[in-house]
Amino acid sequence: MKNREIRPAGFIDLQVNGYLGIDFSAPDLTVDKVRLVVEKLRDRGTIGFCPTLITSSVELYESNLPVFARCLKEPDLTRVLLGVHLEGPFISPDNGARGAHALEHVQSPSVRLLDQLRKLAKDGISILTLAPERPGALALIDYAVKSGITVSLGHHDADAETIRRACDLGAVASTHLGNGISNLIPRHPNPLWDQLDEQRLTATLITDGHHLPASFIRVVARVKGVSKLVAISDSAPLAGFSPGDYDCMGQKVVLEPSGRIWNPVGQHLVGSSACLLDCMNHLASLGLFSESELWQVGFHNPLALIKASVPSSPTSERVVWKDGRFEMGAS
Repeated sequence: MKNREIRPAGFIDLQVNGYLGIDFSAPDLTVDKVRLVVEKLRDRGTIGFCPTLITSSVELYESNLPVFARCLKEPDLTRVLLGVHLEGPFISPDNGARGAHALEHVQSPSVRLLDQLRKLAKDGISILTLAPERPGALALIDYAVKSGITVSLGHHDADAETIRRACDLGAVASTHLGNGISNLIPRHPNPLWDQLDEQRLTATLITDGHHLPASFIRVVARVKGVSKLVAISDSAPLAGFSPGDYDCMGQKVVLEPSGRIWNPVGQHLVGSSACLLDCMNHLASLGLFSESELWQVGFHNPLALIKASVPSSPTSERVVWKDGRFEMGAS
């Protein structure tokens, strides 16, 4: 993995909820809005990403999944969009593990419903994040994996045995490890230790400087190693906006000058205001990885996780490494 013939032009982000006011989980989504996000993120160094739909109503899925199916047929979009990431609706209804996801739209794991969502997306679903401890989840994992969908464990409270069984059936990742979990957990055992211990799981981490302390990122990096780590942005629709009070993803939230987005009522974060370039630079600042290892975490590993090919980038701008950080520069 260290010696790559292809020098990446930018990064691959497996979790993008929206950007510059465009919400992938809003009912007014259009192909043109998706195209605008593609263009703006490409200018910020993201050359491939998975648009993410959070836990939503069936009606919203019926509206938005066909939009993404159309996008995946557009020549200028299909080389950037790497398939939909369904974050839910088969997650834990528990307040802590559920996080910013709406309780009323959480669904019990259902092969029938996932099959319906697959058809709406014209088989354009690349990642499914679910809670493996919920009744029916293991059967759903088996079905999803056999359907070619990457299964990731997230927004859950599963024990070690359930995590092991999920991996036996083909689950391969932990969605934003360290987030989407109850604020209070047992000292041990708990889902953090058990996912760290399970070496079949690749950890995706939101490395924006707000979601995780540096000490946690360092521990995960040491346990998992560079081959089992993926940086994601979890960018919210407010990413790219100025600080202020906003309505976002059905909630009243505050975007602080620091970039932190949070819900003061529920006391939880609501996605990130960062793009992956920002997240990769925060990760670089921790001094854990060399430049080539950072490219592995931000480019090669996410592509491998979803078994995707290298996207092409028509832009003349590319991400370059300079003075210990990434920045946009001419190719």
